[in-house]
Amino acid sequence: MLTPRPALPLLVALAILPLGAVLQFRAIAPGATVALLLTVLAARLAKGSWPWPRGALPVAALGLVAWLTLSALWAPEPWRVLDLGLRLAAFMLLGAMAARALSELPPERLAPLPWVLAGGLAAGALAALADQASGHALRAAARGWTEIPWRIVFGLKPAVSVLAVLLPLAVFAPALPRLLRAGLAALGLAAAFALPAESARLAMVAGLLLGLAARAAGSWVARALGGALALGVLAAPWLMAGALALLPSLERLPPSAAHRVLTWDFVLERIAEKPLLGWGAEASRVIPGGRDGFDEARLSRFGLTSESSRAWFARPEAQALPLHPHNMALQLWLDLGLPGALLGAALAWLLGVAAARARPPAAATGALAAAIMVGLLSYGAWQEWWIGLMLLLVAALAAGSRITSGKG
Repeated sequence: MLTPRPALPLLVALAILPLGAVLQFRAIAPGATVALLLTVLAARLAKGSWPWPRGALPVAALGLVAWLTLSALWAPEPWRVLDLGLRLAAFMLLGAMAARALSELPPERLAPLPWVLAGGLAAGALAALADQASGHALRAAARGWTEIPWRIVFGLKPAVSVLAVLLPLAVFAPALPRLLRAGLAALGLAAAFALPAESARLAMVAGLLLGLAARAAGSWVARALGGALALGVLAAPWLMAGALALLPSLERLPPSAAHRVLTWDFVLERIAEKPLLGWGAEASRVIPGGRDGFDEARLSRFGLTSESSRAWFARPEAQALPLHPHNMALQLWLDLGLPGALLGAALAWLLGVAAARARPPAAATGALAAAIMVGLLSYGAWQEWWIGLMLLLVAALAAGSRITSGKG
């Protein structure tokens, strides 16, 4: 009879996740679901009981999802919100159960994790570099395309985000040789700076720097990071408004970066219209004015007066709010109002506390810093591939702490 091995699904997921993110990042959500589910089922078979989550962190996460689901009462697309809320609740519960199961395993069962992760990260970084060097022939072949559309270049951004978030787990893993860890850091940075992924590049640098700070100064760095994020979420509309007011002309920025700034300015106006309850989850897709372009007054206010800028923002793609705000703190306010911001702030603080308690705290702090940077500059708060990555990260941190603590 086969012996259940709860750690095996996570090991397989970490081995293939970085490469899978290069080939097709949308596979992360179903892949994470399968890995977490198999972990929970194996733990149930091994121990004879379900690894129900405990602690404040899963309660805060599920509380946020509950408020999101309740927002179906006033959201523009209530059935979409109900579907999203139920799926996210199941996903969050599964991730929390898997993390608890892994945190109770004997350390020797988890010993291969740093090595497996290092191999997966190296494979992912090398594949990303190879795809870029080949004109994206690798990803085109994986999709069965004979012609390579120019827009495919943007598909590498999620892959670099995956590398940025997971890299600190390997770089600060005591079980790996120092030379290997330095090589992984260099390879990850080479991939980030060679590819068109500005926010992920910043995230990777932030993760490595904050990880180094935590290694030098201790776990208080993680608590400070969680506290800063919590305050940032609560004050996001005012902080962003103040920052935008201080900006000089955006003419020298890349048009895509200027577009992001204009989107944030538009979102602040919509938040001010419904600050208490928000517009409802997924409202970004259909919010009034979101599919319109930017008027001349807004462009002039940000110094975008040149002929090239006006031509770029006259394109149909230059919408005021394309799908989501590209800032998860603002999206909490936009979709879920003040209660959503309060729940998000509580979750942020608890993530900082969990990172401080993880072993080693440098790995958890670096991963949290990278995730925060990506979350403040890219992607939607409710994108399932991103949430799947975060849940795998939490599971990996639970397993890594078990290895480092060495408690039987």
